[in-house]
Amino acid sequence: MPGLVYQFAWYGDGRVAFPYLSDGCQALLGMPAAELRLHPERFEALILDDDRKSYTDAMLASATALSAWNWEGRIWVDAWRDVKWINLRCTPHALPSGDGVQWEGIMTNITESKLEQLEVRKSRARLAELTAHIETVKEQERTRIAREIHDDLGGNLTAIKMALAMLAKRLPPDPALQEKTAYVDALVDRTIDAVHRISLDLRPSILDFGLVAALEWQVREFADQTGIDCVFTCADKDIDVAPDRASALFRILQEALTNIAKHAHASHVDVQLSRTRSYLHLKITDNGLGIRQADRSKPQSFGLRGMAERAAALGGTLSLTHAHGGGTVVAIKIRRD
Repeated sequence: MPGLVYQFAWYGDGRVAFPYLSDGCQALLGMPAAELRLHPERFEALILDDDRKSYTDAMLASATALSAWNWEGRIWVDAWRDVKWINLRCTPHALPSGDGVQWEGIMTNITESKLEQLEVRKSRARLAELTAHIETVKEQERTRIAREIHDDLGGNLTAIKMALAMLAKRLPPDPALQEKTAYVDALVDRTIDAVHRISLDLRPSILDFGLVAALEWQVREFADQTGIDCVFTCADKDIDVAPDRASALFRILQEALTNIAKHAHASHVDVQLSRTRSYLHLKITDNGLGIRQADRSKPQSFGLRGMAERAAALGGTLSLTHAHGGGTVVAIKIRRD
């Protein structure tokens, strides 16, 4: 069999023994089976210091409850001057003398799969860092563009409107010219409104007044634009939070409200913001159709993924649950700093 088949006994006085060890002992642990049977204490000595406590804790828990023992950890194999990951799975039973426990099981080398898992975790961590960096850069770029649009285009359009008003006063009383002037003046007004709307979409200036004010404004805007009753509640009106976290929560709320408007067919939405000592909590509840499990895993469900990635990038979580009586609850929890 692959791995090492073994019997391991632990006695009430603390002694240990390996009544049986298969030929896989040499290949897995780097020592002959006869040597380990003669010196059974050497096995625990192979375990790295950082993993030894989990090994003994798992053994004691299994011995106490007579439950299966499943443990994985690292050992130092002196024969190859290398560290291995091993997994042991075994079943206990009380010794006939009543003075200890004996396990029968198998140890296997899981180094390759464990290293792959660790590499995947590192890759995910690096990807999360990259995502967070990209979002930060995007927000900074949005802020820069929004300010340039507001300051440069907005200022130029205001100057054009003032000049147009001066010219209109000096034009001869020609109905055709007055009509054309009124049209250009209305066009300038519409362009100013468009500049204002685009600037707000890029980065609402209300964020400069704090997270609570920004979320409250977004909820009012959503209600006015969609006609869906939307209520914002927050017991604390002065929540101090880092700009990146405020922007992330604001964007998550925007995406959640967009999804509700597109898919939920809801008539009411509750948005609640609260804080604890270390965390911010944002909960968005609608009374719509609810979300199916299949909707969460659709290949093109980038909105939900984006919300989850934003929360994860800040060391937080996002959960989707069914609301009482129908609808969906989106709950976000992130650290305050």
